[in-house]
Amino acid sequence: PTRPPELTIKPPDMQHRFLRALRRQPVDATPIWVMRQAGRYLPEYRATRQRAGSFLTLCKTPELACEVTLQPLRRFDLDAAILFSDILTIPDAMGLGLSVVENEGPRFQRCIRSAADLDRLGDPDPETELRYVMDAVRLIRRELDDRVPLIGFAGSPWTLATYMVEGASSKEFAQIKAMLYCDPGLLHALLGRLSRSVVRYLAAQAAAGVQVLMIFDTWGGTLTPSTYREFSLAYMSEIIAALRQARVDVPVIVFTKGGGLWLEDIAGSGCDAVGIDWTMDLAAARARICDRVALQGNLDPAVLTATPEVVRREAASMLARYGHGPGHVFNLGHGIQPHADPENLRVLVDSVHELSRAYHRVGD
Repeated sequence: PTRPPELTIKPPDMQHRFLRALRRQPVDATPIWVMRQAGRYLPEYRATRQRAGSFLTLCKTPELACEVTLQPLRRFDLDAAILFSDILTIPDAMGLGLSVVENEGPRFQRCIRSAADLDRLGDPDPETELRYVMDAVRLIRRELDDRVPLIGFAGSPWTLATYMVEGASSKEFAQIKAMLYCDPGLLHALLGRLSRSVVRYLAAQAAAGVQVLMIFDTWGGTLTPSTYREFSLAYMSEIIAALRQARVDVPVIVFTKGGGLWLEDIAGSGCDAVGIDWTMDLAAARARICDRVALQGNLDPAVLTATPEVVRREAASMLARYGHGPGHVFNLGHGIQPHADPENLRVLVDSVHELSRAYHRVGD
């Protein structure tokens, strides 16, 4: 992607255990945060969502986005906050007309099926069309007062493209896979356009105050090994390289759901940490790539629907699978489920902090 204007981003405070773990530096305990930690499993989130009137209003109102970002931190001793937003902010700002249908998911009024459709896309400016995101970041950082680091994020170009071509969530990905095999040039043009927007968007988030960046490649695992490398990983690697060239000096996490077969390739993308889902053995993942990058994951989200005793047992098992030393950020293998018991998340967070200290003794 084209390089954005160079930015002067101060290195984050490396005293936070989450940031230290991402750099594979010694920590006193394994840090933990969970994907979708601000979400429907919390009654206070549901109340705020009802007050907002719609999911998109919740995302696009900085004060409300700040409120739901902070809600889980008031309940649990989490080691990071993650910006409350949505991965589809960029295609929405490009002019595709996003709506979120209750119990159905996102839909676009317009899809990308031709070169003419691609030509009609806008190039959103992060401080104009996406200003609400940057305002939310600035407000959240002020309210956090550096208690924990703030994570910003974007969807991967491939994942964004799946929604833009399909027009909604999909199980078969028939339209975009037809484009991949029948008109790869058009798909590459779309992915390149998205990559440039993602670089600008993530760089702007870092300038506004986020201390970690994460790329969510939700649908990368639907690809074959060769098409994953060409149509997903290559663009994420270019995004990371462009951010580094722009001197955006914050850790970057890459999470490809279903990407366990390609861990070495993902670790070579330039990222600081690789997120893994629950289908990958943590010990095996560490053996394969943890001399190069940190690991984030990977408890099955369904564990949080079990009993507190099971939650603590599974936390202990996960910590043992990773073993001694730094470089592990405890997380779920995907987002927390809406029907999870909030008290179970408290048990998980407290168990990870308590039980992990034995794995981080001086000299490890």
